[in-house]
Amino acid sequence: MSPTKQKLIRRLKIVEGQVRGLQDMLKKDAYCIDVITQTSAVKQALSGFEDALMGNHLSTCVVHQMKRGKENTAIKEILKVYGLKRI
Repeated sequence: MSPTKQKLIRRLKIVEGQVRGLQDMLKKDAYCIDVITQTSAVKQALSGFEDALMGNHLSTCVVHQMKRGKENTAIKEILKVYGLKRI
């Protein structure tokens, strides 16, 4: 497994742990603001994962597409992801 993939999996495991922590917080009737604070941390962690994955995609897959003359495909993918990130 590539070092990049290992790092991405590690990030997802961290998110998984955070989500499990949220479940435990709810089971233990944690203070709502504390739960909301944790959900914010989960969203930031997922955003960091997306950023890392996108950076890898741009530096590998998109470069390959461009070299193979598939510029339109690469541009469409980038614009799609950009639109998703804005939601």
